[in-house]
Amino acid sequence: MSQTAPDFDFDAVVVGAGAVGLATGYALARRGLVVAVLEKEKAIGQGVSSRNSEVIHAGLYYPTGSLKARLCVQGRRALYGFLDSHGVAYDRCGKLVVATEEAEVARLEAIENQSHINDVEGIAPLSAAQVHALEPDLRAVMALTSPQSGVFDSHGYMLALQGEIEDRGGAVVVATPFEGAEPLAGGGFRVRAGGADATELTCRILVTAPGLGAQAAPGLFEGVTADGLTTLH
Repeated sequence: MSQTAPDFDFDAVVVGAGAVGLATGYALARRGLVVAVLEKEKAIGQGVSSRNSEVIHAGLYYPTGSLKARLCVQGRRALYGFLDSHGVAYDRCGKLVVATEEAEVARLEAIENQSHINDVEGIAPLSAAQVHALEPDLRAVMALTSPQSGVFDSHGYMLALQGEIEDRGGAVVVATPFEGAEPLAGGGFRVRAGGADATELTCRILVTAPGLGAQAAPGLFEGVTADGLTTLH
C-alpha cells in the first residue's frame, strides 16, 4: 500500500476533478503517491470536461517534432488501452478528411505526408469512387481515411480515473473548493479548501487543473503577484 511522505497529509493535492485533474491524480498515484483531488462542484467532470467533443484524435496535423505531435499519438495509443482495460465505452470509428474540389487536393496530400511523419497508423488516400462507396451522400474528389480516430465516453473515463486514485489509497473530494495555498518553510504547501467550512491540509506536491478557474488560481497562492509572477521558493 502507498504511504504518505512523513509530515504531510498527502503526497500530492490536485485542484480540479475534470479529465486533466483526474488524469494527473492517476499518474501521480501510479508512482506510489497518496493523492487528494479537490473539486468545487458536487460531482466530478462538471466544468469544461462536461462540454468536450469526446473525440479521440489520431494526430494527423501537428508540426514535426512538436509536443502536440508526439503526445497526441502516444496519448491516443495509451487512451485506447486504458479504455479497454477499464471497460469504458468507445468507438474507434475512424474519419474521412475530405477534399471537395481539386484545389484542396494539395492540402490533403500535405496532411497525409505530415501524418506519416507523425507516425500515425493507417492513413491512406481514397479516390472519389472509394469515398462514394463508403459515404454515397458525400461530395469529394479525394479523401484520407484515418482509422485510429474515434469517440469515447468521457465521463466513464473520468469515473475510471477516480476509481484508480481511490483504489491506490487516494481521495477525490467533491463540493470542496480550493481557497488558497502557502509554501511551507521546509518545502511543500499548506492548502485551504472547503468554502464556509474550510479546512487545511498539507502536501509535498500541489497541481492546479481547475479549467476555467486556471487564471484565477495563481492569485490564491501566497507569494504570487497579480501578474502571475511567482516569488515562491
